[in-house]
Amino acid sequence: MDFGALKPLLTSLALPPLAPLLLALLGLLLAFFQRKRSGLALVALSLALLWLLSCHGMAVWLARNALPQFAPTSAAQLETDQMQAIVVLGGGLLPKAPEYGQAQPRASTAARLRYGLWLARQSGLPVAFTGGVGWASAEVQQDSEAEVAARVAQQDYSVTLRWLEARSRDTSGNARLLAPLLQRDGVQRIALVTDAWHMPRAVAAFERAGLTVTPAPTGFILPVERDLLEWLPSANGLLASREVLREWLALAVAHLIPL
Repeated sequence: MDFGALKPLLTSLALPPLAPLLLALLGLLLAFFQRKRSGLALVALSLALLWLLSCHGMAVWLARNALPQFAPTSAAQLETDQMQAIVVLGGGLLPKAPEYGQAQPRASTAARLRYGLWLARQSGLPVAFTGGVGWASAEVQQDSEAEVAARVAQQDYSVTLRWLEARSRDTSGNARLLAPLLQRDGVQRIALVTDAWHMPRAVAAFERAGLTVTPAPTGFILPVERDLLEWLPSANGLLASREVLREWLALAVAHLIPL
């Protein structure tokens, strides 16, 4: 089995909500086997951790403190940096969208694509899209992210994407497989569009592939509700914390095991 196929499972084991739940289960086992005080303390700690990580306020704090920060960009900045193309990274698909009768981009992919096309209109730069079938979607996804993005860009925005890369399965593959297509056409300097929390790893991957990168982040994790509500658990808060922790973990692993 390809190690990449294990990445979704290993990631789930290391991140919330599964990691705190497994920790709580360990606590229950300890309490059952005559270590009641230690076991119950571990259960309480696990539940408190899960509560905290489910708060959007914690996700905002983690995004600001656990990851490198990138400021928003502009068409003027792209001109100053002499960018030659805009590169949009895929963020997943809805393999089946019954209301449309075909696959559609997930919210993060749609937001990245929309922002990339907006920058293209402002700057006049051509757009590339990279995304195949992710490791976690291999058995349910038939269309590649790039194919769906090209269709949506044409149907919804009347824009034809200049470059499409449809074989990659992760961020490193995005960079490794798209870079030769761009370089073949003389493109060396790119504006890279992905979520702000994903940008550190994406920039590193495309720079390793030999490209000069100006980050063009979207999808910033910022406060969205009143202070009290920011610190009440929610599904959105848990998802945001999970995204940040996944990127932090990926950066840590890359530092320990350079590619």
